[in-house]
Amino acid sequence: MTEIGLKRIDPYRLEVPIEYKKGMGAEGMIYVDETLEKTLEKAAVDQVANVATLPGIVGPAIAMADIHEGYGFPIGGVAAFDLDSGIISPGGVGYDINCGVRLLRTDITRTYLEPKLRDLIINLYKSIPSGVGSKGHTRFSPKDERDVLSEGALWAVKRGYGDATDLQYIESGGCLEGVDPSALSKRAYERGRGQLGTLGSGNHFLEVQEVVEIFDEVAANVLGLFKGQVTVMIHTGSRGFGHQVCTDFIGLMKDASKKYDYQIPDKELSCAPLKSPEGQAYLNAMKAAANYAWANRQLIMHWTRETFINTLRISPRDLGLSIVYDVAHNIAKIERHVVKGRVREVIVHRKGATRAFNPGHPELPERYKSIGQPVIIPGDMGRASYVLLGTEKAMQETFGSTSHGAGRRLSRSQALKSARGRSITEELKERGVFVMAYGRDTLAEEMPEAYKDISEVINVIHSAGISKKVAKMRPLGVIKG
Repeated sequence: MTEIGLKRIDPYRLEVPIEYKKGMGAEGMIYVDETLEKTLEKAAVDQVANVATLPGIVGPAIAMADIHEGYGFPIGGVAAFDLDSGIISPGGVGYDINCGVRLLRTDITRTYLEPKLRDLIINLYKSIPSGVGSKGHTRFSPKDERDVLSEGALWAVKRGYGDATDLQYIESGGCLEGVDPSALSKRAYERGRGQLGTLGSGNHFLEVQEVVEIFDEVAANVLGLFKGQVTVMIHTGSRGFGHQVCTDFIGLMKDASKKYDYQIPDKELSCAPLKSPEGQAYLNAMKAAANYAWANRQLIMHWTRETFINTLRISPRDLGLSIVYDVAHNIAKIERHVVKGRVREVIVHRKGATRAFNPGHPELPERYKSIGQPVIIPGDMGRASYVLLGTEKAMQETFGSTSHGAGRRLSRSQALKSARGRSITEELKERGVFVMAYGRDTLAEEMPEAYKDISEVINVIHSAGISKKVAKMRPLGVIKG
């Protein structure tokens, strides 16, 4: 990639120099080794440079090892902005606000589960609605709809969907406070109505897994993980509600960019000053969508536990299903970070990137303060997923951020073309993975080869020191939207 002016500064980082594009207020930094550099798209590099031109940027515009082209920001993009001179941008969060992942642990093993694995996956597919436009099992009142946006996962817990201790193990306690539900559009309410407790479509999934490798026994013990154990990973977000919030504000932000005379190199990065009326309106709506997503994953966790208990005919005590952690991937949050030796508050945009806070961080539950924040990174449905920990180096270099997944290698149309004449279901079965999906196209779009090798991504962020490997899981059964 030297022909486009990138500079390799160590085995795991490429710098996008400030001269790369006129108007850059900071350099860019991309976490890739020489292997992943070969997959780097020029369009995604250009997006890193574009982000670095935005007003009030603090520190570099960052992209993680799973970088690929996105809307506005690249997927894998991270950037922090000053609270007074900086901006907020829907393109730095994405359409699926608080798309995130939750990891559940159990006390059962693969050997115990294996005879009933097929029945379990079938029953999970029946219990948890998936697919485009899917509707949840439960209907909620208009007051419930408003309360979900204000309370997030707490709303679900108060209604018996889980336990109050769950909230300790969710980023931000599963709720961003201060939401005014009355400020959300009627259309957002309409699109979110009935979708609470659903996976949705695309890359969203519920995966039953086996822990196949432990890299750090001490940390794994703190997290409650052991080799041969059955775990569950839930990956979904704010559904139609979050998509509509983003849609509502894209047009508003285009007008705001003109109003505040911002010279934006890409209209997909349209933005407003954080403290402007437009910026505060978007922040309110984004927080509401984030809370919707946390409530959504809480309901899915509850129905997952019920399905395990009913299918395996096991007691809740013997099953021991509980939450390890829940992290957001698409979000903007006001956080305290050390910048050039000084602690300051900034608004950090993470677009397809995971928070990775260090040991001792005040936002961590007491149980995890000695080891750091759990980082949960899913791969594709045919290979592996990983649990890692946040580090002090991540706080120093990336505003406490790391990768969120494997990163696409093929577009959805390219994947569909590659899958013609093949049965992805049978190919996964040969790998020992039982999968159920809403449609054949979903499986084709999400087939393993559509993604980069997750192990290569993990190697970069572990070796770069911004996350620390703890455990590796392989898929046993998957339900897809």
